[in-house]
Amino acid sequence: MHMSTRIAGVLTGLTLALGGAAFAAPTAHADVTACINQVERELQGGEAPDSVRMACYVGLTGDHEKCVSGLTAGGVTNGTAVSACRVAPE
Repeated sequence: MHMSTRIAGVLTGLTLALGGAAFAAPTAHADVTACINQVERELQGGEAPDSVRMACYVGLTGDHEKCVSGLTAGGVTNGTAVSACRVAPE
């Protein structure tokens, strides 16, 4: 009887842990999307190249300086890069 109670507890814990990860993932994606969208507005409708997407993902990790330098290396103005990288980790 104790074994089934223990298994039920473990399964409940796993469900809660995996459910929490599922809720966190869309938020992270939305933050990267906000960064990319700010850059695309500067590009006036053009799609952001892969270098911009990668810089925004770096910004998601909290490395603001590397995010900004990655965006400016890709031709984004410094002001847009700073504001786009600011929204990435939020």
